[in-house]
Amino acid sequence: MSIIGLSCIFPVPDIKETANFYVTKLGFKAVEYLECEDPHTCLCLDEVEIILLQANTKKIVPNRELYGYGYDAYLYTNHQENLEKEFISKEIKIVRHLNITNYQNNEFVIEDMDGRWLAFGLKQLPK
Repeated sequence: MSIIGLSCIFPVPDIKETANFYVTKLGFKAVEYLECEDPHTCLCLDEVEIILLQANTKKIVPNRELYGYGYDAYLYTNHQENLEKEFISKEIKIVRHLNITNYQNNEFVIEDMDGRWLAFGLKQLPK
């Protein structure tokens, strides 16, 4: 058996509005399946996919509010510095600036338009 991928599933209040944020601010490409029995949009960037579904609520409750802690997604990249600078230039809310965590990941955290926290990081190998 081999697992070859994973997609985050994000219910959102407005699929088109959230997709626009991910496309214009974060650089994802959007593929819409809004006429399907289960309308959704796939957001793709490199090897990452986030699937947006229509929520039946206007208020999204992110993991940190629902469970008391936690990110809503963790995206691995080895270009954290450049990516953080790009996001700052696009006026994306940076929740935690780039740093090495106590679990030895070099990471930063942003907030998307629906209040979800997305971490961008990578494990630091011992020197």
